[in-house]
Amino acid sequence: MSVTSPGRLELPCTLMRGGTSKGIILRENDLPQDRARRDAVILRLFGSPDRRQIDGLGGADPLTSKLAIVGPPTHAGADIDYSFAQIGIERAYVDYSGYCGNILAAVAAYAVDEGYVQAGDEGTASVRVHTTNANRIVEAKVPVREGRFRWAGDEAISGVPGTAATILLNFADTVGSVSGRLLPSGNPLDVVEIENIGPLEISVVDAGNPMVFARLSDFAVGATEGPDEIDARGDLIERLEHLRRVVAQRFYLTMVDGTISENIPLVALVAPPSKYTAYSSGVVIDPQSIDFIGREFFAGKLHKAYGIAETVCTAAAAATHGTLPNLLSSRTGAPSQRIVFGHPSGTISVDVEREGKAQESSFKRIAVTRTARRLMDGIAYIDGV
Repeated sequence: MSVTSPGRLELPCTLMRGGTSKGIILRENDLPQDRARRDAVILRLFGSPDRRQIDGLGGADPLTSKLAIVGPPTHAGADIDYSFAQIGIERAYVDYSGYCGNILAAVAAYAVDEGYVQAGDEGTASVRVHTTNANRIVEAKVPVREGRFRWAGDEAISGVPGTAATILLNFADTVGSVSGRLLPSGNPLDVVEIENIGPLEISVVDAGNPMVFARLSDFAVGATEGPDEIDARGDLIERLEHLRRVVAQRFYLTMVDGTISENIPLVALVAPPSKYTAYSSGVVIDPQSIDFIGREFFAGKLHKAYGIAETVCTAAAAATHGTLPNLLSSRTGAPSQRIVFGHPSGTISVDVEREGKAQESSFKRIAVTRTARRLMDGIAYIDGV
Protein backbone atom coordinates (compact mmCIF):
# COMPACT_ATOMS: atom_id res chain seq x y z
CA MET A 1 0.00 0.00 0.00
CA SER A 2 1.35 3.42 -0.93
CA VAL A 3 0.16 7.01 -0.89
CA THR A 4 0.27 8.81 -4.29
CA SER A 5 -1.45 12.08 -3.40
CA PRO A 6 -3.00 13.54 -0.26
CA GLY A 7 -5.75 11.18 0.91
CA ARG A 8 -5.28 8.60 -1.87
CA LEU A 9 -3.97 5.07 -1.27
CA GLU A 10 -2.79 2.62 -3.94
CA LEU A 11 -3.67 -0.96 -3.03
CA PRO A 12 -2.40 -3.90 -5.16
CA CYS A 13 -5.17 -6.48 -5.61
CA THR A 14 -6.23 -9.55 -7.55
CA LEU A 15 -9.76 -10.41 -8.63
CA MET A 16 -10.56 -14.14 -8.83
CA ARG A 17 -13.52 -16.41 -9.24
CA GLY A 18 -13.56 -19.30 -6.84
CA GLY A 19 -16.38 -21.79 -7.35
CA THR A 20 -19.67 -19.88 -7.53
CA SER A 21 -18.24 -16.79 -5.80
CA LYS A 22 -16.01 -13.93 -6.87
CA GLY A 23 -13.71 -12.03 -4.56
CA ILE A 24 -10.82 -9.63 -4.19
CA ILE A 25 -7.50 -10.94 -2.86
CA LEU A 26 -5.27 -8.59 -0.85
CA ARG A 27 -1.96 -9.25 0.86
CA GLU A 28 -1.89 -8.87 4.62
CA ASN A 29 1.11 -6.54 4.65
CA ASP A 30 -0.55 -4.13 2.19
CA LEU A 31 -3.35 -3.31 4.64
CA PRO A 32 -3.33 -1.02 7.69
CA GLN A 33 -2.67 -2.88 10.94
CA ASP A 34 -5.22 -0.83 12.89
CA ARG A 35 -8.52 -2.77 12.60
CA ALA A 36 -10.80 0.27 12.39
CA ARG A 37 -8.73 1.88 9.64
CA ARG A 38 -8.37 -1.44 7.85
CA ASP A 39 -12.12 -1.95 7.78
CA ALA A 40 -12.66 1.61 6.56
CA VAL A 41 -10.23 0.96 3.67
CA ILE A 42 -11.97 -2.32 2.82
CA LEU A 43 -15.43 -0.73 2.80
CA ARG A 44 -14.16 2.03 0.52
CA LEU A 45 -12.53 -0.58 -1.75
CA PHE A 46 -15.85 -2.36 -2.19
CA GLY A 47 -17.99 0.78 -2.38
CA SER A 48 -20.04 0.00 0.72
CA PRO A 49 -22.52 0.94 2.02
CA ASP A 50 -24.45 1.28 -1.23
CA ARG A 51 -26.87 -1.21 -2.76
CA ARG A 52 -25.07 -0.98 -6.14
CA GLN A 53 -21.55 -0.57 -4.71
CA ILE A 54 -21.21 1.78 -7.65
CA ASP A 55 -18.15 3.62 -6.30
CA GLY A 56 -16.12 0.50 -5.55
CA LEU A 57 -15.17 -2.97 -6.77
CA GLY A 58 -18.03 -4.91 -5.12
CA GLY A 59 -20.51 -6.64 -7.40
CA ALA A 60 -23.70 -5.61 -5.54
CA ASP A 61 -24.40 -9.23 -4.59
CA PRO A 62 -23.39 -11.21 -1.46
CA LEU A 63 -21.60 -13.74 -3.68
CA THR A 64 -19.36 -11.06 -5.19
CA SER A 65 -18.83 -8.88 -2.11
CA LYS A 66 -16.10 -11.10 -0.68
CA LEU A 67 -12.51 -10.55 0.39
CA ALA A 68 -9.53 -12.84 0.97
CA ILE A 69 -6.57 -11.46 2.92
CA VAL A 70 -3.52 -13.67 2.42
CA GLY A 71 -0.02 -13.86 3.77
CA PRO A 72 2.78 -16.19 4.89
CA PRO A 73 1.54 -19.01 7.14
CA THR A 74 1.30 -18.50 10.89
CA HIS A 75 0.46 -22.19 11.39
CA ALA A 76 3.32 -24.68 11.25
CA GLY A 77 1.40 -27.10 9.03
CA ALA A 78 0.23 -24.55 6.45
CA ASP A 79 1.53 -23.00 3.22
CA ILE A 80 -0.55 -19.81 3.28
CA ASP A 81 -2.78 -17.88 5.67
CA TYR A 82 -6.29 -17.04 4.42
CA SER A 83 -8.49 -14.60 6.32
CA PHE A 84 -11.96 -14.22 4.84
CA ALA A 85 -14.26 -11.22 5.15
CA GLN A 86 -17.85 -10.86 3.99
CA ILE A 87 -18.49 -7.23 3.11
CA GLY A 88 -21.86 -5.63 3.79
CA ILE A 89 -23.53 -4.06 0.78
CA GLU A 90 -26.26 -1.73 2.04
CA ARG A 91 -24.88 -1.77 5.58
CA ALA A 92 -21.30 -0.91 6.49
CA TYR A 93 -19.80 -4.04 8.03
CA VAL A 94 -16.77 -6.28 7.50
CA ASP A 95 -17.61 -9.72 8.93
CA TYR A 96 -14.66 -12.01 9.72
CA SER A 97 -16.66 -14.62 11.66
CA GLY A 98 -16.95 -17.35 9.02
CA TYR A 99 -15.13 -18.21 5.82
CA CYS A 100 -15.94 -18.96 2.19
CA GLY A 101 -14.94 -22.34 0.79
CA ASN A 102 -15.48 -21.17 -2.77
CA ILE A 103 -13.00 -18.32 -2.34
CA LEU A 104 -10.66 -20.77 -0.60
CA ALA A 105 -10.32 -22.59 -3.94
CA ALA A 106 -9.18 -19.31 -5.50
CA VAL A 107 -6.71 -18.73 -2.66
CA ALA A 108 -5.19 -22.19 -3.19
CA ALA A 109 -4.68 -21.45 -6.89
CA TYR A 110 -3.28 -18.02 -6.02
CA ALA A 111 -0.84 -19.67 -3.60
CA VAL A 112 0.63 -21.71 -6.45
CA ASP A 113 0.96 -18.71 -8.80
CA GLU A 114 2.52 -16.49 -6.14
CA GLY A 115 5.10 -19.02 -4.95
CA TYR A 116 3.70 -19.86 -1.51
CA VAL A 117 4.22 -23.53 -2.50
CA GLN A 118 6.82 -25.15 -4.69
CA ALA A 119 4.91 -26.60 -7.63
CA GLY A 120 6.37 -28.99 -10.19
CA ASP A 121 6.20 -28.56 -13.94
CA GLU A 122 3.19 -30.85 -14.36
CA GLY A 123 0.63 -32.63 -12.21
CA THR A 124 -0.89 -31.52 -8.92
CA ALA A 125 0.37 -29.32 -6.10
CA SER A 126 -0.79 -29.86 -2.54
CA VAL A 127 -1.65 -26.56 -0.83
CA ARG A 128 -2.45 -26.45 2.88
CA VAL A 129 -4.56 -23.37 3.50
CA HIS A 130 -4.79 -22.05 7.06
CA THR A 131 -8.27 -20.54 7.46
CA THR A 132 -7.51 -18.05 10.20
CA ASN A 133 -11.21 -17.36 10.83
CA ALA A 134 -11.64 -20.92 12.12
CA ASN A 135 -7.97 -21.72 12.85
CA ARG A 136 -8.26 -24.89 10.77
CA ILE A 137 -6.39 -26.25 7.76
CA VAL A 138 -7.99 -27.23 4.46
CA GLU A 139 -5.93 -29.28 2.04
CA ALA A 140 -6.28 -28.37 -1.64
CA LYS A 141 -5.05 -30.31 -4.65
CA VAL A 142 -4.34 -27.75 -7.38
CA PRO A 143 -3.54 -28.69 -11.01
CA VAL A 144 -0.32 -27.15 -12.32
CA ARG A 145 1.52 -26.71 -15.59
CA GLU A 146 5.02 -25.24 -15.88
CA GLY A 147 4.92 -24.43 -12.19
CA ARG A 148 1.74 -22.37 -12.30
CA PHE A 149 -1.96 -22.99 -11.72
CA ARG A 150 -3.53 -24.69 -14.74
CA TRP A 151 -7.06 -23.28 -14.89
CA ALA A 152 -8.30 -24.95 -18.09
CA GLY A 153 -10.03 -28.32 -17.76
CA ASP A 154 -13.21 -30.37 -18.05
CA GLU A 155 -14.78 -29.85 -14.60
CA ALA A 156 -18.27 -28.31 -14.70
CA ILE A 157 -19.93 -26.98 -11.54
CA SER A 158 -23.53 -25.83 -11.22
CA GLY A 159 -23.84 -22.04 -11.26
CA VAL A 160 -20.70 -21.39 -13.34
CA PRO A 161 -20.75 -21.40 -17.17
CA GLY A 162 -18.25 -23.54 -19.05
CA THR A 163 -15.61 -25.84 -17.62
CA ALA A 164 -12.25 -25.51 -15.87
CA ALA A 165 -9.63 -27.61 -14.09
CA THR A 166 -10.58 -29.53 -10.96
CA ILE A 167 -9.44 -28.26 -7.56
CA LEU A 168 -10.08 -30.84 -4.84
CA LEU A 169 -10.66 -29.52 -1.31
CA ASN A 170 -10.65 -31.66 1.84
CA PHE A 171 -12.40 -30.01 4.82
CA ALA A 172 -12.10 -32.91 7.29
CA ASP A 173 -10.21 -30.71 9.79
CA THR A 174 -13.01 -28.13 10.01
CA VAL A 175 -15.48 -30.09 12.17
CA GLY A 176 -16.37 -28.26 15.39
CA SER A 177 -14.52 -25.09 14.42
CA VAL A 178 -16.82 -22.86 16.51
CA SER A 179 -18.35 -25.09 19.21
CA GLY A 180 -15.67 -27.77 19.38
CA ARG A 181 -18.06 -30.57 18.36
CA LEU A 182 -20.07 -31.69 15.35
CA LEU A 183 -23.40 -31.44 17.21
CA PRO A 184 -23.22 -28.42 19.54
CA SER A 185 -26.14 -29.62 21.68
CA GLY A 186 -25.10 -33.27 21.55
CA ASN A 187 -28.38 -34.07 19.76
CA PRO A 188 -29.12 -34.62 16.08
CA LEU A 189 -32.52 -32.99 16.58
CA ASP A 190 -33.61 -30.19 18.90
CA VAL A 191 -36.86 -28.31 19.37
CA VAL A 192 -36.76 -24.52 19.79
CA GLU A 193 -39.59 -22.11 20.47
CA ILE A 194 -39.53 -19.33 17.89
CA GLU A 195 -41.72 -16.25 18.12
CA ASN A 196 -44.44 -16.16 15.41
CA ILE A 197 -43.45 -19.69 14.40
CA GLY A 198 -43.99 -21.85 17.49
CA PRO A 199 -42.05 -24.99 18.42
CA LEU A 200 -39.74 -25.91 15.58
CA GLU A 201 -37.70 -29.07 15.03
CA ILE A 202 -34.16 -28.25 13.90
CA SER A 203 -30.68 -29.72 13.56
CA VAL A 204 -27.65 -27.64 14.55
CA VAL A 205 -24.38 -28.85 13.05
CA ASP A 206 -20.86 -27.39 13.25
CA ALA A 207 -18.60 -28.34 10.34
CA GLY A 208 -17.16 -25.96 7.78
CA ASN A 209 -19.39 -23.08 8.80
CA PRO A 210 -21.94 -23.94 11.53
CA MET A 211 -25.53 -24.20 10.31
CA VAL A 212 -29.13 -24.49 11.42
CA PHE A 213 -31.31 -26.88 9.43
CA ALA A 214 -35.11 -26.75 9.34
CA ARG A 215 -37.72 -28.13 6.96
CA LEU A 216 -38.84 -26.21 3.88
CA SER A 217 -42.39 -27.26 4.65
CA ASP A 218 -42.31 -25.62 8.10
CA PHE A 219 -41.88 -22.25 6.38
CA ALA A 220 -44.32 -22.87 3.52
CA VAL A 221 -41.53 -22.76 0.95
CA GLY A 222 -41.80 -24.91 -2.15
CA ALA A 223 -38.81 -26.75 -3.58
CA THR A 224 -39.52 -25.18 -6.99
CA GLU A 225 -39.23 -21.61 -5.69
CA GLY A 226 -36.03 -19.75 -6.54
CA PRO A 227 -34.31 -16.52 -5.49
CA ASP A 228 -36.73 -14.26 -7.36
CA GLU A 229 -39.75 -15.61 -5.47
CA ILE A 230 -38.13 -16.16 -2.09
CA ASP A 231 -36.14 -12.92 -1.80
CA ALA A 232 -39.40 -11.01 -2.27
CA ARG A 233 -40.80 -12.60 0.91
CA GLY A 234 -39.54 -10.17 3.50
CA ASP A 235 -41.57 -11.89 6.22
CA LEU A 236 -39.78 -15.19 5.55
CA ILE A 237 -36.33 -13.56 5.61
CA GLU A 238 -37.16 -11.87 8.93
CA ARG A 239 -38.36 -15.12 10.53
CA LEU A 240 -35.26 -16.98 9.41
CA GLU A 241 -33.01 -14.23 10.75
CA HIS A 242 -34.86 -14.44 14.08
CA LEU A 243 -34.34 -18.23 14.10
CA ARG A 244 -30.64 -17.76 13.34
CA ARG A 245 -30.15 -15.36 16.23
CA VAL A 246 -32.08 -17.51 18.72
CA VAL A 247 -29.99 -20.56 17.82
CA ALA A 248 -26.71 -18.61 17.92
CA GLN A 249 -27.35 -17.58 21.51
CA ARG A 250 -28.86 -20.83 22.74
CA PHE A 251 -26.15 -23.06 21.29
CA TYR A 252 -23.19 -20.72 21.93
CA LEU A 253 -22.44 -20.09 18.27
CA THR A 254 -21.52 -16.48 18.90
CA MET A 255 -18.31 -14.57 18.39
CA VAL A 256 -15.58 -14.40 21.01
CA ASP A 257 -17.09 -11.29 22.61
CA GLY A 258 -20.53 -12.92 22.81
CA THR A 259 -22.10 -10.90 20.01
CA ILE A 260 -23.89 -12.53 17.08
CA SER A 261 -22.19 -12.48 13.70
CA GLU A 262 -23.88 -10.92 10.69
CA ASN A 263 -23.85 -14.32 8.96
CA ILE A 264 -22.76 -17.17 11.29
CA PRO A 265 -24.47 -19.56 11.91
CA LEU A 266 -26.20 -19.88 8.56
CA VAL A 267 -29.68 -21.27 8.00
CA ALA A 268 -30.69 -23.86 5.43
CA LEU A 269 -34.14 -25.27 4.72
CA VAL A 270 -34.17 -28.88 3.54
CA ALA A 271 -36.68 -31.16 1.85
CA PRO A 272 -36.92 -34.61 0.26
CA PRO A 273 -35.91 -34.89 -3.41
CA SER A 274 -38.31 -33.39 -5.95
CA LYS A 275 -38.23 -32.10 -9.50
CA TYR A 276 -37.33 -28.44 -10.06
CA THR A 277 -35.66 -26.16 -12.61
CA ALA A 278 -32.20 -24.73 -11.88
CA TYR A 279 -32.23 -20.97 -11.39
CA SER A 280 -29.47 -19.85 -13.77
CA SER A 281 -29.23 -22.63 -16.38
CA GLY A 282 -32.84 -23.78 -16.77
CA VAL A 283 -31.71 -27.40 -16.37
CA VAL A 284 -34.41 -29.65 -14.92
CA ILE A 285 -33.17 -31.50 -11.83
CA ASP A 286 -34.20 -35.16 -11.70
CA PRO A 287 -35.23 -36.07 -8.13
CA GLN A 288 -33.59 -39.48 -8.53
CA SER A 289 -30.21 -37.78 -9.05
CA ILE A 290 -30.15 -36.17 -5.59
CA ASP A 291 -30.46 -37.30 -1.97
CA PHE A 292 -32.34 -34.22 -0.77
CA ILE A 293 -32.85 -30.50 -1.47
CA GLY A 294 -31.11 -27.67 0.39
CA ARG A 295 -31.87 -23.95 0.28
CA GLU A 296 -29.29 -21.80 2.07
CA PHE A 297 -29.98 -18.28 3.30
CA PHE A 298 -27.06 -15.91 3.38
CA ALA A 299 -26.74 -12.17 4.01
CA GLY A 300 -30.50 -11.70 4.04
CA LYS A 301 -31.13 -13.52 0.76
CA LEU A 302 -31.51 -17.00 -0.67
CA HIS A 303 -28.08 -18.19 -1.81
CA LYS A 304 -28.21 -18.55 -5.61
CA ALA A 305 -26.19 -21.76 -5.31
CA TYR A 306 -24.69 -23.10 -2.04
CA GLY A 307 -21.64 -22.03 -0.07
CA ILE A 308 -18.84 -24.60 0.07
CA ALA A 309 -18.18 -24.31 3.80
CA GLU A 310 -21.96 -24.79 4.14
CA THR A 311 -21.86 -27.69 1.68
CA VAL A 312 -19.32 -29.32 4.00
CA CYS A 313 -21.63 -28.81 6.98
CA THR A 314 -24.65 -30.10 5.08
CA ALA A 315 -22.83 -33.23 3.93
CA ALA A 316 -21.51 -33.90 7.43
CA ALA A 317 -25.08 -33.55 8.71
CA ALA A 318 -26.43 -35.90 6.04
CA ALA A 319 -23.81 -38.48 7.05
CA THR A 320 -24.81 -38.20 10.74
CA HIS A 321 -27.67 -40.40 11.89
CA GLY A 322 -30.83 -38.58 12.97
CA THR A 323 -30.24 -35.06 11.64
CA LEU A 324 -32.84 -33.51 9.31
CA PRO A 325 -30.64 -33.82 6.18
CA ASN A 326 -29.98 -37.44 7.15
CA LEU A 327 -33.65 -38.26 7.78
CA LEU A 328 -34.84 -36.58 4.58
CA SER A 329 -32.24 -38.39 2.48
CA SER A 330 -32.61 -41.79 4.18
CA ARG A 331 -28.83 -42.02 4.37
CA THR A 332 -27.52 -45.11 6.12
CA GLY A 333 -24.48 -43.53 7.78
CA ALA A 334 -22.04 -45.81 5.94
CA PRO A 335 -18.35 -45.08 6.72
CA SER A 336 -17.72 -43.92 3.12
CA GLN A 337 -20.34 -42.37 0.87
CA ARG A 338 -21.01 -39.75 -1.80
CA ILE A 339 -23.73 -37.28 -0.88
CA VAL A 340 -25.47 -35.33 -3.64
CA PHE A 341 -28.02 -32.62 -2.97
CA GLY A 342 -29.88 -30.01 -4.97
CA HIS A 343 -29.53 -26.24 -4.65
CA PRO A 344 -31.11 -23.39 -6.67
CA SER A 345 -28.48 -23.51 -9.44
CA GLY A 346 -28.23 -27.29 -9.75
CA THR A 347 -26.54 -29.99 -7.70
CA ILE A 348 -23.36 -30.54 -5.71
CA SER A 349 -21.65 -33.73 -4.55
CA VAL A 350 -19.44 -34.39 -1.53
CA ASP A 351 -17.32 -37.44 -0.70
CA VAL A 352 -17.52 -38.22 3.02
CA GLU A 353 -15.36 -40.77 4.81
CA ARG A 354 -15.30 -41.35 8.55
CA GLU A 355 -12.31 -42.53 10.54
CA GLY A 356 -13.52 -46.11 10.95
CA LYS A 357 -16.03 -46.35 13.77
CA ALA A 358 -14.62 -43.42 15.69
CA GLN A 359 -16.64 -40.80 17.50
CA GLU A 360 -19.19 -38.74 15.59
CA SER A 361 -16.87 -35.82 14.86
CA SER A 362 -14.03 -37.83 13.34
CA PHE A 363 -13.80 -37.59 9.54
CA LYS A 364 -10.99 -38.61 7.23
CA ARG A 365 -12.45 -36.83 4.20
CA ILE A 366 -15.12 -34.26 3.49
CA ALA A 367 -14.08 -33.54 -0.07
CA VAL A 368 -15.57 -31.15 -2.62
CA THR A 369 -14.43 -30.28 -6.14
CA ARG A 370 -14.30 -26.65 -7.26
CA THR A 371 -12.86 -24.59 -10.09
CA ALA A 372 -11.25 -21.16 -10.09
CA ARG A 373 -9.95 -18.54 -12.48
CA ARG A 374 -7.76 -15.49 -12.08
CA LEU A 375 -9.63 -12.57 -13.63
CA MET A 376 -7.52 -9.47 -13.04
CA ASP A 377 -4.49 -8.00 -11.31
CA GLY A 378 -4.19 -4.28 -10.70
CA ILE A 379 -4.14 -1.28 -8.40
CA ALA A 380 -7.19 -0.11 -6.48
CA TYR A 381 -7.34 3.57 -5.59
CA ILE A 382 -8.73 4.35 -2.16
CA ASP A 383 -9.81 7.93 -1.55
CA GLY A 384 -11.16 9.70 1.49
CA VAL A 385 -10.13 7.21 4.18
